[in-house]
Amino acid sequence: MRYAQLVIGPAGSGKSTYCAAVVQHFAACRKVIEVVNLDPAAEYFSYEPLADIRELIHVDDAMEDEDLKFGPNGALVFCMEYFLENPEWLKDKLGEDDDDYIIFDCPGQIELYTHMTTVKQFISLLRDMNFHICAVFLIDSQFMVDGTKFLSGTMAALSVMVNLEVPHVNVLSKMDLLSKSARSKIDCYLDPDPHTLIGEVESNSRWNRKYRKLTESIGKIIDDYSLVRFIPLNLKNEENLADLQLTIDNIIQYGEEADVKMRDFDYPDPDNENVDD
Repeated sequence: MRYAQLVIGPAGSGKSTYCAAVVQHFAACRKVIEVVNLDPAAEYFSYEPLADIRELIHVDDAMEDEDLKFGPNGALVFCMEYFLENPEWLKDKLGEDDDDYIIFDCPGQIELYTHMTTVKQFISLLRDMNFHICAVFLIDSQFMVDGTKFLSGTMAALSVMVNLEVPHVNVLSKMDLLSKSARSKIDCYLDPDPHTLIGEVESNSRWNRKYRKLTESIGKIIDDYSLVRFIPLNLKNEENLADLQLTIDNIIQYGEEADVKMRDFDYPDPDNENVDD
């Protein structure tokens, strides 16, 4: 059995930073985890990838091609589709070792996860390669500090969960960058009550009065599904990162097939024991 974290989320949500932190955390625990970069437009990351999609195709290849002439978004989608049409490249890079644990650092184009089938096809490829998979959806906590933004972020997470149909963990990243007041506000949202969130939406504006029923319907969808929960992540807090990894490991059953470590004990010979008269 092999194990994988599919690290996804909008651009700038801290995916590559998270991957680097997880590699360091596993190294400190004397465990091995590898990272595969799947972002053909990546410019910099602070980890050494096991495989890098840019060796296969770069976003500039699609943008500069005289026949294609794609813009940045179209070029990125083209690169991902080209990657899926050449699965042998990834299989050669990963090999066939059992017990591999790999993080896939994915692009920051949100439509890849909310309604397109590209990532879903990639998940099927990983399952064929005997991977247990958990999607780790990161969203920047700085954009989730009021009711309307939190509703929007929750709907994005729910859309991704429904589209990918894979075990899923939602993470509020960059918690260490929030002010104390913003942090306390987000604490109220971690176990969200849609009715409370809707109540925070200002009803004085003409826009909010007009679309009040739509907002209430969105809140009802979140309440009916009861699937979206966020885990706050402060990468400066090692215990916080360890707890998140434990949650993910339990989801993908990492370590459950490991042999139980046994230790031989020498039991005392009762005939040689000193017995008081």
